[in-house]
Amino acid sequence: MLIDTHIHLDAAEFDADREAVVRAAQASGVARFVIPAVERANFGQVEALAAGLPGSVCAFGIHPLFVSRASERDLDALRTCLQRGVAIAVGEIGLDGYEPDADPVRSEWFFAEQLKLARAFDLPVILHVRRAQDRVLKYLRRHPVRGGIAHAFNGSLQQAETFIALGFRLGFGGAMTYSGSSRIRALAATLPIESIVLETDAPDIPPAWLPGGRNTPDNLPRFAACLAELRGVTPESIALQTSRNACAALGLS
Repeated sequence: MLIDTHIHLDAAEFDADREAVVRAAQASGVARFVIPAVERANFGQVEALAAGLPGSVCAFGIHPLFVSRASERDLDALRTCLQRGVAIAVGEIGLDGYEPDADPVRSEWFFAEQLKLARAFDLPVILHVRRAQDRVLKYLRRHPVRGGIAHAFNGSLQQAETFIALGFRLGFGGAMTYSGSSRIRALAATLPIESIVLETDAPDIPPAWLPGGRNTPDNLPRFAACLAELRGVTPESIALQTSRNACAALGLS
């Protein structure tokens, strides 16, 4: 059993063939999907998609790249959704240091408020940490949560160890498949296997065999094989352990 711990199945890139994409992933051995929302407008669709896929789950959150069009009322809506007990995590939330941020103070305020909601509901969080690992860690120290997943991790060894110490697993996927991604591949090869989960972030972060293309969840077994090769173990052991890790990180049974 493989678990895709981060897939935006609601994305417009899947509108034409979403069911076929899911069937192909299931046929390849992907048994479960974790579908995070990125803004209030897609809470409903994300919930419906997860409900329609056996074993799949959803998370609600306001992504840092969508904060510019969010309001405090969206946080109220997030709280209402969390009160219903459907979401297994708050996410995708965090900070982004790659895209120009016209209002970093606003981004950090929304992040902190969502961490407070995760604390209030005792939920893990799914973190966006692109080029913002230290800033994210600063807020996690201020507002400790019960862990979760640092998605698409690409930080340093020291940052990785700090996230792990705070109760987080680290997500690895398409970027790991590029031979030039030396730091990511070194982390994937050497970090404690108990700290690693697999993800696609589909339709984003396409793998080395599909540069510039649409990523799909049926790539996940090949990501598992890549991780197995880097660690010198079998793909079957990687599938088993990373699925256990995902369940532990997100409180799944």
